[in-house]
Amino acid sequence: QVHLVESGGGLVQPGGSLTLSCEASERTFSTFSNYGMGWVRQPPGKEREFVAAIHWSGDSTYYADSVKGRFTISRYNAKNTAYLQMNSLKPEDTAVYSCAASPTSYGLRSAIAYTYWGQGTQVTVSS
Repeated sequence: QVHLVESGGGLVQPGGSLTLSCEASERTFSTFSNYGMGWVRQPPGKEREFVAAIHWSGDSTYYADSVKGRFTISRYNAKNTAYLQMNSLKPEDTAVYSCAASPTSYGLRSAIAYTYWGQGTQVTVSS
């Protein structure tokens, strides 16, 4: 069983920044570098939505239009960890953010591409 654990969420003022981390349990996920990683979010009372994804190699990244230019996804395979740097946060970014791992390199914008999911971390943007 693969475990993905998110951290780094919290309360931040509009315009502020947060960095989320997603760590995969090393013992059960020795092939982390073979997986595409994604971040999704679910705002209160709304459907889950794609935020960002990164190819296993790190060479390709994908973003939702709503976060493009403000969020950056990255990964450090040696630490089995993916990151989501969030800048210029807005109240509408408030959501539970979850990371996910996909064994494919295709369709990373779609939830059906992902096999493993973390529990999520709350991000609240409010003054």
